[in-house]
Amino acid sequence: MNLSEMLNLPIVASSHGHDIDMVIILVHLLMVGLFIGWGIFFVICIGRFNKWVNPKANYRGVKSHVSSYIEAGVVVAEALLLIGFSIPFWAKQVNAFPDRKDIVEVRVVAEQFAWNVHYPGADGLFGSARPELVDTQTNPLGLDPDDPNGKDDFTTINQLHLPIGKPAIIYLTSKDVIHSFALPIMRVKQDAIPGLVIPTWFTPTKSGTSEIGCAQLCGIGHYRMRGNLVVHHQEEYDAWVARNAPVIGEEGAEEYDDFWN
Repeated sequence: MNLSEMLNLPIVASSHGHDIDMVIILVHLLMVGLFIGWGIFFVICIGRFNKWVNPKANYRGVKSHVSSYIEAGVVVAEALLLIGFSIPFWAKQVNAFPDRKDIVEVRVVAEQFAWNVHYPGADGLFGSARPELVDTQTNPLGLDPDDPNGKDDFTTINQLHLPIGKPAIIYLTSKDVIHSFALPIMRVKQDAIPGLVIPTWFTPTKSGTSEIGCAQLCGIGHYRMRGNLVVHHQEEYDAWVARNAPVIGEEGAEEYDDFWN
């Protein structure tokens, strides 16, 4: 059993997940050390400074500088976690941001209380969207039907499908309030903020189905803002896209498969 299992962390299903777990484990080790240290100090104080041992108050105070050394050690440990682990990991993720050669790009638009997922289709280009075209029933993202880049686009609600082993860039935004896009097994958590498009990326390393959660209290229905992340092998993913992408006929007519059937 490794430390991640001992701490009851979720399985790791992304390429960067082990680095995140390492930081989590180191932070917990520091917390355990502080808990034990302060617990020992508390017991010593109870035994040494009670009224039976010291019936008369001593106003000279403590002459030792041990507490200062301990405080300095805690500061050094926290600085090491931040500067030695967290910042380098963050910088590595930023510098390794994948290019457009072999990736999957998806738009995820949050709203109370659902995740709208927009796939760019075979051309890899997202169709434009306009607020005045938004219809909660037929066009929740306000996609422009006259945009040629959007003819092969398709959308799902609370269903995010990705292929295994390929970097996925998720462009996050929100239609109403601040939400937080959380994929625990991918070690991904990123706020979705109205008016901003925030990219986050990861590479799935395991296939299967897991939960998409909202990690930011976003209203009375926050508890039910859940979705499914499904990671396929490439052949399965291609077949899923083929089933759900619109088919452009010879005369330009679009035929849609119903994902929910």
